[in-house]
Amino acid sequence: MEKSLEGWFSGLIGVVIFSGSLPATRAAVIDLDPLFLTLARAAIAGLIALTLLAALRQPRPERRDLVPLVVVALGVVVGFPLLTAVALRHMNASASIVFTGLLPLSTATFAVLRARERPDRRFWLFAALGALCVGSYAWSPSLRADTTGVALMIAAVIVCGLGYAEGAVLSRRLGGWQVICWALALTLPVSLGTMALATTPDWSAVGVPAWLGLGYVSLGSMLIGFMFWYRGLALGGIAAVGQLQLVQPLLALGLAALLLREPVGMDMVLVLVLVIGCVAGARHFSLRKA
Repeated sequence: MEKSLEGWFSGLIGVVIFSGSLPATRAAVIDLDPLFLTLARAAIAGLIALTLLAALRQPRPERRDLVPLVVVALGVVVGFPLLTAVALRHMNASASIVFTGLLPLSTATFAVLRARERPDRRFWLFAALGALCVGSYAWSPSLRADTTGVALMIAAVIVCGLGYAEGAVLSRRLGGWQVICWALALTLPVSLGTMALATTPDWSAVGVPAWLGLGYVSLGSMLIGFMFWYRGLALGGIAAVGQLQLVQPLLALGLAALLLREPVGMDMVLVLVLVIGCVAGARHFSLRKA
C-alpha cells in the first residue's frame, strides 16, 4: 500500500510537470524552428542525463533492453516533441490540448498489446466513442487549425502512447529515471550531430518567452517529469497511475489560458470532458486479463 501511494504521488508530480509542455512549446515555436527546438531540448536533457548516469555509476542496459529503449526514444524523445512542435505552428496550444485527451487511451491500448491482455468489448466501444468526439471537434469550424495540424497531433498521441507503455514495462527492470536517462543518452549523438546541421536561429530575435519555453521543455518535460512519471508507473502500476493522465488536459488548458491568454471555449471544454469520460471507461475495461 505504501509503495502504491508513493507511486501515485510520484505520477501526479510528473503529470503536473507534463501539463506545461504544450503551452511552453507554443511559446518556444514563436521564435524557434520546431526541428531546432526538438533537437535542442533532446540535446540539453541528454547531456544532463548522461552526466547523472555517469555520476551515479549506473550499469549499462542489457542487450535485450536496447530495442525497447529505441522505441521509448523514438516515441517520447523525438516523435512526440517534434510532431507537437510542428502541429503548434498550425493551431494554438488550447486546441492541441484537446487531442492529448486521447493520450491515456493510446497508452492503455499499447499497454494492452504489450501485456497481451484481452480487453472487454466495451473497451473498444469507449475507444471508438472517444475517437469520434475528437474527430468531430477536429472538423468543427471552432477549431483554429488545419488538417495538417490535426494529423500531426493524432500521430503525436499515437507515438507518445507507445513510448509511455514501452517505458513503463522497461522501468520495472531498469528503474524509472534510468529509462528516460538511457533513452536520452541513446539519442544524444544524433541530436547533437543533427543540431549542428540544422538552421541556427537569429539569437537576437529570440524573445524571453521562447527561452523560458525551451528551458521548461528541456528540463521539465523531457527529463524531470519523466523521472517522476516512470517511477510512479513502476511503483503504482501502469493501470492505476496511468489514469492520472486524465487531469493533464484540464491543467494544461488552465495554463494556456493563464500564461498565453488563449481563449478556451465551452465547446472545447465539453469535448474534453466527453473524451475524459470515454478514456476512463476504456481504461476500466482494459484491465481484465486474458
